[in-house]
Amino acid sequence: MNSIEKGSMKRGEFLKSLGLSTSTLMAFYCLGTTMTACGSKDDDPDPNPNPNPGTGSGISGTTTGSGINFTVDMANSNNSKLKTDGNYIITGDVLVAKTTAGSYIALSKICTHEGNPVQYRSSSNDVFCQSHGSTFSIGGAVTNGPATTALKTYTVTVSADGNTLTVKA
Repeated sequence: MNSIEKGSMKRGEFLKSLGLSTSTLMAFYCLGTTMTACGSKDDDPDPNPNPNPGTGSGISGTTTGSGINFTVDMANSNNSKLKTDGNYIITGDVLVAKTTAGSYIALSKICTHEGNPVQYRSSSNDVFCQSHGSTFSIGGAVTNGPATTALKTYTVTVSADGNTLTVKA
């Protein structure tokens, strides 16, 4: 096999060098397999979500299912962006944001239209589903369809020192 400098070979060339046929390559592309992880996704709204909080994440408690009840340590580097207006994190089933007005919200991270992920948009101070264009107010109400059902909201409490945030169902 030829020696290749790092970064000089394209994904398709690499796969061909493995002896994969054109039809196999097309199957990979058409099926949307994990091979897309080879590229970069610059439009990812939260490159460091916390889907499974654990040791070191700064999040403790239950972040999934019907018994949502967790604490966020905002002094932890994974969550410190929550101290800045207009930023958010996703942990488990919940999107937690500090709105542009400086208040905290916690909503389901899943659009009620077809179950796709949503994101907080500081530019319009709302929650948006990129898949089909549904928008929700920061209170979870539908402001633009196709979704017709509001997002689930959670109670947010901030500690007196502003370093701990608690989210409960």
